[in-house]
Amino acid sequence: MLKEIAIITITVTNLSQVETSWKEQFEYRVRDSGTVSTELAEYWGAEAMAGHDYLIMSPKNEAPVYIRFVADDAVADYVPMTSQGWNATELLVTDPDAIAMNMEGSLFDVVGSPKDLWPAPDAPRAMQAIGPGGELLYLTRNNQAAGALGLDDSMPQTERAFIMVLGGASMGDMTEFYGGQLELQVDPPMPFKISMISRANELDPETTYPLTIAYTAPGYLIEMDELPETIGPREVAAGHLPPGIAMVGFNSDRITADIEWVAEPRAIEDFPYKGRKAGILKGPAGELIEVILQE
Repeated sequence: MLKEIAIITITVTNLSQVETSWKEQFEYRVRDSGTVSTELAEYWGAEAMAGHDYLIMSPKNEAPVYIRFVADDAVADYVPMTSQGWNATELLVTDPDAIAMNMEGSLFDVVGSPKDLWPAPDAPRAMQAIGPGGELLYLTRNNQAAGALGLDDSMPQTERAFIMVLGGASMGDMTEFYGGQLELQVDPPMPFKISMISRANELDPETTYPLTIAYTAPGYLIEMDELPETIGPREVAAGHLPPGIAMVGFNSDRITADIEWVAEPRAIEDFPYKGRKAGILKGPAGELIEVILQE
C-alpha cells in the first residue's frame, strides 16, 4: 500500500535559517511557500496550524521527494530520539566526509562522524547531523539504493530522502502494523547498537536495540527501532502538529476503506498533492502517515 516517500513534514521554529542552511549545505531549492490554509490544517487535525508559514524544498535535480518545513513554537523538552514516533530523515548523498567538512562553522551540528556501516567493500557510509531547526538527519552514501532509484554519477551531492527512521515501544506492534495491516515486506528484527538513541537518552553506549526494515518501494525503506520503556510518547500541543518530524507521506497505488483513518481520504489542491486524494493514518508509535494516491 505504501510506495515511494513523497513528502516529509517537519516543524521548526526558525524557517528562514532552515531555508538558507538547506540551500547552502545541500543545494535544495524552494518549490512552494506560503501559509497553511484552514483546509490543510483541518485535514491534519491541527487547526491551530492555520496561518503558519511553510516552505517546501527538494533536491536541485527535482527528485520528487519533498521536505515541508512548517513554522511553529518549540515544544518544551523536545529533543530528537527521546520520544516515540518519526525520529530521523535519511538523505542519500555521494560523499558524507565532504559534507561533514563543509558543515564546520555552519548551523548544522555533526553528531555522528562519517563511518562505514559494516566492514565490506562498497558498504554504505553514513554520518548524522542536527540541522538549524532541530531536524535530525542521517546522510548516507548507499550505492545499492542509488542504483535502485535509477541514479548515476550525475546525482547531486545531496539527493532525496530515501529512509525514514521510526522509534516505538513494541517491535511486535510495529511489524504487525506495517507488515500486516499495510502489507509491507518486513525483515526479522536484529539487535543493533544505535549510538544516536543511547547518546540522546544518556544510556550505556553498548546498549543494543531491536531494529528491522520495512520495504516500501525500490530504493525506499522504513527503519523501525524498538525503544526502551523509559522513552515514552511524544508530547503534542493541542491543535498543533507533533514537534520534529510531524508526518511522513507515501505514494500509494490504492486507498482502501478497510483502515481506520485519522483523516478520511480527500482531494487536496495544495502543492505537491495537486488535486490527488490523500488520507492520514496513525501508527502504533503515534506516528502520522499520509497515504497519497498516485496520479
